[in-house]
Amino acid sequence: MNTSPKAVRFDDDTLWVSLSDGRTIAAPLAWFPRLLEAAPEQRAQVELSKNGLHWDALDEDISVAGLLAGQPDLSKRGVHLPA
Repeated sequence: MNTSPKAVRFDDDTLWVSLSDGRTIAAPLAWFPRLLEAAPEQRAQVELSKNGLHWDALDEDISVAGLLAGQPDLSKRGVHLPA
């Protein structure tokens, strides 16, 4: 994938990611419990890479591909994927 994140912002309920191809993706913060529970200062400590977003202090990684696919974070929702 050649599309990378260029900027991240939040409102009360939504994660907004501006992409290098001009699109902006919106995803509900409810999909990402660590971000939903984080303070604004913690959310601001995002690291952008060519493939996604990373918050070291929150142990959160979100890929651009996952956002484009509409994939929420399943790790803290009690969802167990088959082995």
